[in-house]
Amino acid sequence: MTLPRILITGATGKTGVQAVKQLLEKGFPVRALVHSSDARSASLQSLGAEVQVGNLHDIDDMRRALKDVQRAYYCAPLLRNALGASMVFAAAAQERRLEVVVALSQWLADPRHASIHTRETWLADQALSWMPDVDLVTVNPGWFADNYMAAMEPIAQFGMMPMPLGEGLNAPPSNEDIARVVVTALTSPANHIGKIYRPTGPVLLSPQDIAATFAKVLGRPVKYFDAPSGMFSKVARALDFPDFTTAQVLCYFEDYKRGAFAVGAPTHAVLEITGQHPETFEAIVRRYVSESRFARRTAGSMLRAMGGMVRIMLTPSLDTTAYARSHDVPTLRGPHLAADSADWLASHSAPSTKPHQAPSANLAI
Repeated sequence: MTLPRILITGATGKTGVQAVKQLLEKGFPVRALVHSSDARSASLQSLGAEVQVGNLHDIDDMRRALKDVQRAYYCAPLLRNALGASMVFAAAAQERRLEVVVALSQWLADPRHASIHTRETWLADQALSWMPDVDLVTVNPGWFADNYMAAMEPIAQFGMMPMPLGEGLNAPPSNEDIARVVVTALTSPANHIGKIYRPTGPVLLSPQDIAATFAKVLGRPVKYFDAPSGMFSKVARALDFPDFTTAQVLCYFEDYKRGAFAVGAPTHAVLEITGQHPETFEAIVRRYVSESRFARRTAGSMLRAMGGMVRIMLTPSLDTTAYARSHDVPTLRGPHLAADSADWLASHSAPSTKPHQAPSANLAI
């Protein structure tokens, strides 16, 4: 039997690249949609993926990407007007009458969230569920384990984990585990249609637990430092992150501090759906440390890290209010964080799976 062709959007991203690899290992034909040709897309091509360069906002690009495709993993970028990209994808997916779409949502998704990206994610979730001829599976992880690895350099070089996490708890999932859930739903979708899944790691961890795990793996002390949010924005700008992305992540740090990522966690979604236990945070850290050039402590790496700290100190922090005003970012009267919303808390304290829409029977396997 010919296996269905599967499109992966954001194929060089955190979960996209893992989904491509896992699908190829299972023998499925994969089309990887990427924003540009580079070493990352070349790597996917070398593994056997069909790589297509395209723009999620361009309906013609999406039509080409979905030609002769039966299933797709849709991952919206954390960039301005992600909602527009989601609408273009939904229109093209409906035109092509895909069997099923697995969509990456967001644990915080809420129509009145302080982050416009999170509001747009909530709207995209609604619109994707309205496709009349396409079945939907939604995956909405919280704070990824990968996010902590952004601080690998100061962790490894200075023994400090400076992140604005407060005393928030999280059960961080690996990119690989999130992709396993996505791939299971794509390859054997019949039992997953209309479901919402939240993959997490196996246990809730405090920031101190996370720092202690880095210390155990590196073999030297690591201390958690509850950094000011303004410091994070300086780091992000020094690393040339888009200001839009930085403004959204600042909101997510506030939700982290208020315990939003601890709500309903940990779940059994990874084990229930894939049959594999989720990776421990220690196992994830060991993989990143083994692969990261920042984890090796040498005289040169220390000098480079010190130079980075000077650059960060000289970088201005982001004024989110001024940014929103100068870029015409839509604002609400009385927006809230997820953790401060009674409606969000009531709807997100349920088990890891719940019905989303009525299933239909148009699947080949």
